[in-house]
Amino acid sequence: MMNMKNKPVVIGIDHGYGNMKTAHCCFRTGIMPIDGNEPVFSSDILTYDGKSYVIGQGHKEFTADKMLDQDYYLLTLAAIARELHIRNLTTARVVLAVGLPLTWVSAQKESFRAYLMQHETADFTFREAAYHVEFAACEVFPQGFSAVAAQLRDFSGINMLCDIGNGTMNVMYINDRKPIPQRCFTEKYGVHQCVLAIRENLMRTCGVTIDEAMIERILRTGKAEVGEKYMAVIQQTAEEYIGGIFRKLREHEYNPDLVKLYVMGGGSCMVKQFGKYDPARVSFNHDICATAKGYELLATERLRKAGEL
Repeated sequence: MMNMKNKPVVIGIDHGYGNMKTAHCCFRTGIMPIDGNEPVFSSDILTYDGKSYVIGQGHKEFTADKMLDQDYYLLTLAAIARELHIRNLTTARVVLAVGLPLTWVSAQKESFRAYLMQHETADFTFREAAYHVEFAACEVFPQGFSAVAAQLRDFSGINMLCDIGNGTMNVMYINDRKPIPQRCFTEKYGVHQCVLAIRENLMRTCGVTIDEAMIERILRTGKAEVGEKYMAVIQQTAEEYIGGIFRKLREHEYNPDLVKLYVMGGGSCMVKQFGKYDPARVSFNHDICATAKGYELLATERLRKAGEL
């Protein structure tokens, strides 16, 4: 057990619409209250404030405001538990390191911090282990850029950072290692839009419905788990979606002859598999936890400079 007087534990959390990510783990952004008996096949049960929830089941709908309900707060507790378990801790002072889409940071930063810091402490159980957390602080950073903050030395010349998540796509220019705040854009054009289009096209052309999780696996791995005619629809729709990605980038003045493109986020593997591009001018970061790691790094550096670590 950790003495609460010790230095705080910094935990980076990327609150995605499809997945919650920390520096060491990733789980589906889903939460379902338990009414009655506990489910037989799930061990990811969170109990907080007298109520129990299955973490990782269901699917959060896209919303520009993540603070409309308590779901993301509860998912945050589950993410904290996973990270504390890795550290062999059940009691800790925690500094949360989180983020928001590039163009939403200034407007939502304080309200998101207040939402996550709504209680000074939290007592809960996750996977049958009891946790006591004291919230020491919450640092909020711009999504996407945080993941490459440690690699800025590699961004010479004109670069476009494209972070494709489940709900949004964030675009940012980095010129000669310096981010350009005036050239940040957020588009509601995440991977989930592609999944919905695939399901619609499969129903229209083949009269079938395929589970979203299976479609996401195919998009992520490129491996067919379905018959050829279904795969052909999935591939064509994915190519059209990636074509839409590049159209939106061109709307933001992307010119492959002048700008180097850096693609990251859950949709990066789709661009690599289904996109048409010059490999010499496009690079990828497929680490889905990269943003959470970046939040953790930036928060740790900030605390060290302040003499708090």
